[in-house]
Amino acid sequence: MATPARQRLRRRHLAAGLLLGSAVTLTACGQQHLPAGTTPTTTSASPSSSSSPYVEPGANDGAPHYQENNAGRLPGTMSAADATEAEAQATRIRPVLKHLWQQGTWDPASVRTAMLALGYQERHGHASTGRPGVTLEVRAMDQRFEGDHYVTPAGAQVGLSVHGDACVTAFVQKADYDVQVNGPYPESGCFAPPFAH
Repeated sequence: MATPARQRLRRRHLAAGLLLGSAVTLTACGQQHLPAGTTPTTTSASPSSSSSPYVEPGANDGAPHYQENNAGRLPGTMSAADATEAEAQATRIRPVLKHLWQQGTWDPASVRTAMLALGYQERHGHASTGRPGVTLEVRAMDQRFEGDHYVTPAGAQVGLSVHGDACVTAFVQKADYDVQVNGPYPESGCFAPPFAH
């Protein structure tokens, strides 16, 4: 017959063994258990992998349905010919905007005058028939929220629509200027739509 001290020691060993066995079982969760001598026929992603199996091609941040949820904020595609024409127009206006920026002239009226002097036609409404040429739109910078109210920063935005499926989008303001080529946005033409929230 075992002494009480020996019984306590056996119980401790039994408890430690059960605890160790449980820990081994818990850490094996999610792993494939195969009979000895066999190999798995398929591989699966590691549970610690940080990439989602639902990444949509072209998704900016890898979120599912990114393209669908942000369709209005993504520029459209451009034909190769119109993209080339848009690049040529961007090259044409870049030095003019740089000059205005260096002079400290970035109000919409002055920028519009400089763009019209290059021979561009202002866009008035939407063309309902035919293939539109290169049309100009100049407007103030978008409002932004500062502190407890909205402000409109000094500066101007320029949008050149090139044959309807390409755009030159530019801005000039106190801090800097920029000129880019992109496809048109579904609801806002050459200008990126404002954020909803």
